[in-house]
Amino acid sequence: MDRPLVALVLAGGTGTRLYPASRSDRPKQFLPLGGDRSLLAETVARADFADHVVVSTRPEFADGVAHHAPDAEVVVEPAAKDTGPALVYATHRIAELYDDPVVVVLPSDHHVGDGFAEAMTRGARVAADTGALVAFGVDPTRPDTGYGYIEPGADRGDYRDLAAFHEKPDAETAARYVEEGYLWNAGMFAWTPEALFSAARDSPLAPLLDALDAGDTDAGFEAVEGVSIDYAVMERAADAAVVPVHFEWDDLGSWDALERIVDADEDGNVALGDDPVFVDAADNVVATDGANVSLVGVSDLAVVAWDDRVLVVPKEQAQNVRDAVSVLRDRDAF
Repeated sequence: MDRPLVALVLAGGTGTRLYPASRSDRPKQFLPLGGDRSLLAETVARADFADHVVVSTRPEFADGVAHHAPDAEVVVEPAAKDTGPALVYATHRIAELYDDPVVVVLPSDHHVGDGFAEAMTRGARVAADTGALVAFGVDPTRPDTGYGYIEPGADRGDYRDLAAFHEKPDAETAARYVEEGYLWNAGMFAWTPEALFSAARDSPLAPLLDALDAGDTDAGFEAVEGVSIDYAVMERAADAAVVPVHFEWDDLGSWDALERIVDADEDGNVALGDDPVFVDAADNVVATDGANVSLVGVSDLAVVAWDDRVLVVPKEQAQNVRDAVSVLRDRDAF
């Protein structure tokens, strides 16, 4: 491929489900989870398949991004309005910075295994050759209600037509999706700027794109509501493809994910941080930045002690931590 390949790393979220380690002034992408480097630093390091790396973030995190990704170009969106506005704006900036680029979008909170770079390069090539908006679909290893799904269509060799997106399902529907060969929607994409802008002009993000073309970024963000790129653009696109990928993958979005990337003891307990005490306890997740935690006679819990905060939640309800964060925000305590 003779066009510059740009890895666009999304690093503007806060990661509410990883509270209390993730806070309003310390988003999850700045945390090391299961490694020595932060999630953002790990993501930028594995983006070495690209010719350039651009990190998209919000104003309050910009200085931190420069610390974790000192060699990356940083694009600062004027307001946090979900992935739709963020990606249209960042892609617009990339089109100004580089000549005729192809963009690969990488969230900054993923765990990936071998084969990642080859898959991203292959998806970029599909985007360049076909002009389609490309989603990467991960082979599911289990029915999971925490992920959206992609229904693949006709097989085109390196990619498949994208038949439909499906929202996070209930347990029964997730099992059916896996049986029918649906793929996890990993939130990773590839496109050319012209392909994204063409689709965005027929979407709720059209006023933003018009304002960006006119050089008025602030007005563009004021003109649109917060919306995901999936809902605003990908689900409406007439020309979309899915590239199936087969590397190990996990979204480190909630505390129960730790048991899939950190080795467990003989009773299934997983610990991140200081060595906790487990007595008649099994299948728990403990994360701490220094507190001495002991679990006695309990199972299937996530227990997190960070700063002066403690969280206790059944693992199966780890996705609901964001509900507690909503209460804390109302109290101005997040």
